[in-house]
Amino acid sequence: MEKILIVDDSPLQGTQLKSILNEEYDVTVAQTAEDGFALAISGDYSLILLDVVMPGMDGFTMLKKLQEEVVTKHVPVILITSLSDAENESHGLMLGAVDYITKPFHPVIVHARVRTHIRLYEYRKQLELLSMTDQLTGLANRRRYERYSRIKWQEAIRLQVPFSICMFDIDHFKAYNDSFGHPAGDKVIAAVANALSTRLRRSTDFVARYGGEEFVAIVLGGDASAVFGLVKKIRQEIENLHIPHTPAVSEWVTVSSGGVTIVPKTDTDYSSYLKVADAMLYDAKRFGRNQVVWYGDDQKQWVEE
Repeated sequence: MEKILIVDDSPLQGTQLKSILNEEYDVTVAQTAEDGFALAISGDYSLILLDVVMPGMDGFTMLKKLQEEVVTKHVPVILITSLSDAENESHGLMLGAVDYITKPFHPVIVHARVRTHIRLYEYRKQLELLSMTDQLTGLANRRRYERYSRIKWQEAIRLQVPFSICMFDIDHFKAYNDSFGHPAGDKVIAAVANALSTRLRRSTDFVARYGGEEFVAIVLGGDASAVFGLVKKIRQEIENLHIPHTPAVSEWVTVSSGGVTIVPKTDTDYSSYLKVADAMLYDAKRFGRNQVVWYGDDQKQWVEE
């Protein structure tokens, strides 16, 4: 069921709109723009109905703030206005609102406009998802990862929970491709992707194909020791697939992994810790491959034994 957020300082109007929409949608009502904004950036709403005239932060200010947030900038906003509010309607549409509904509410019109914009939003989301999915593995692609990682980094800052970046690279992949051919190499990439997605399937986990034979995963929550242990299990499970490699190089297809766990602060930069994770992956390769190297919460390097 699609979620709708109504932001209106009038309890009567908020209740009226909710009663009109409640049978078809999951509706939440906020009576201040401040509360509405907090809900909007922490929820997954398909539409926001926003009153223009409110005490404190008004609807236009909230609309601008929504446009500035990565999480909400594409969520459609319908303005709630009065019949004589043509100037406000025009201003809101110029700021990025998709439509408006007038008071007093007409249920048929409310339903029609809400349904139209939710369908358009869901359609755009499907197209966007297709454009952000790696066709070989079905995982998120690099573009989707770039967007998701920043969103989750900000969420970890707000909630003050551990954030782990995990890098995976298939060992001696060029030699495998040279020996068995690219179609066989594609099957190996798909098999590794399946192993990663099978293990990293919580709602707080995210895994993407970073490029070529390299993958990146984000784990929200879980201390360094727990995530280090999880990644070691994943590395072992991929080795246990027993996909034959070139005998002169390796018995089986394996992966090396590097990562870092941090509780990020407002003054910490995501890209800096991505470089740390990449450096740990480099060390895993340098130390002999088929192992995990981690930068733990004690600010020391952990090497899989």
